Amino acid sequence: MRNLLIIGAGGFGREVYNSALESIGYGKDFIVKGFLDDRLDALDTFSNYPPVIDRIDSYSIKPDDVFVCALGTVTIKKKVCESILSRGGDFLTLIHKDTYISMNTKIGKGCILLSGARIHCDVSIGDFVVVQPYAIIGHDVVIGDWSHINALADCGGGSRIGECVTLHTSSFVLPSGIVEDNSTVGAGSVVLRRVKEGSTVFGVPAKIVLTPKKQ
Repeated sequence: MRNLLIIGAGGFGREVYNSALESIGYGKDFIVKGFLDDRLDALDTFSNYPPVIDRIDSYSIKPDDVFVCALGTVTIKKKVCESILSRGGDFLTLIHKDTYISMNTKIGKGCILLSGARIHCDVSIGDFVVVQPYAIIGHDVVIGDWSHINALADCGGGSRIGECVTLHTSSFVLPSGIVEDNSTVGAGSVVLRRVKEGSTVFGVPAKIVLTPKKQ
């Protein structure tokens, strides 16, 4: 039995905690030990949650510990997870029992798949990817490491989602569309073909509203 620590005790962290209690392996492979958060008082106004045990960087990792990261900003998530990994930490993939996963799907380590997510056939999901409730991942989709697919987002069949991508709530990537690394698709937006690396797009159809900074 391993002890699960949830990194981040904000709103998403509380959501992940509730999902963990209904996830595959809970009570058999792992139990929830508590949270890590730099705000030690993050849960002071809430009840029925396990404690914030320590700050993220100062926590001493124990042999039976295992982690999931409930930080919604992909760049911060990557930095924090890489720090935990460098200190010998291990991450599990958390899959809610109500997640639909079809045949030939590959899912990496450290992922979080929440209630109602729909993962169709022949999909490849990288490491540390979050798929929130009722998001739809169509057939043959590839999602790169660290990306965050928010609730009700839809990745059409054959689409390619790069690393460190955020698809916000109810956004759509049409079949065979491409969202390159480090890009953001705004809520309710529709990607017809391609989002260039580092861009932020919004609207129907999605258009660039913020371009990457030149080095």
